[in-house]
Amino acid sequence: MEQKLSLLEARVIGCLMEKEVSTPDQYPLSLNALVNACNQKSNREPVLSLVEREVQSVLDLLIARHLVSNVAGFNARVARYQHRFCNTEFGDLRFSSAEFAVICELLLRGAQTPGELRARCARLHNFSDVTQVENALQALVEKGPYVVKLPREPGKRESRYAQLFTGEPEISPHQEEDRLVQLEAENQALREENQQLKERLAHYESI
Repeated sequence: MEQKLSLLEARVIGCLMEKEVSTPDQYPLSLNALVNACNQKSNREPVLSLVEREVQSVLDLLIARHLVSNVAGFNARVARYQHRFCNTEFGDLRFSSAEFAVICELLLRGAQTPGELRARCARLHNFSDVTQVENALQALVEKGPYVVKLPREPGKRESRYAQLFTGEPEISPHQEEDRLVQLEAENQALREENQQLKERLAHYESI
């Protein structure tokens, strides 16, 4: 993993990524606009109440790590911030539009199912169906991995996915047990499929 982010760093980076695509006429963002973006009540989990001083402290850390830059001119009265997290000439992280949208939403709202991501990514990337979201998630798993599939929760039809830029998500003992059961079921299915293929091959060889 190229970058490890704190939860507040993830919120700031996610907001800058979001506004770069959803409101390009207002991007790069002023400090005030970024504070408002971080504290939005929609499409944020958890909802925060940060003040300018707190966001500025996070920005200073991100600037020191070359993940954010102030692009306002030397004599500008208002600083303007843009991310250098991905898809720039300053780093190696490169995401497609679909992958960018997925990472952005996971940074802003935490673990989500492919169905939830499809709906919430609409203003960043148009996924025509859930399969396209799943393809983007699989690409992110294979590239980094930058995301991880979590154990399916009881009563849920879909598993959630989490980003790994803030570290490995915590998994409860119950979820870990469910994950092992799910893996064993998948392994059993693969063994049965492999046995069927062997039997078919033996049948054709005997003809």
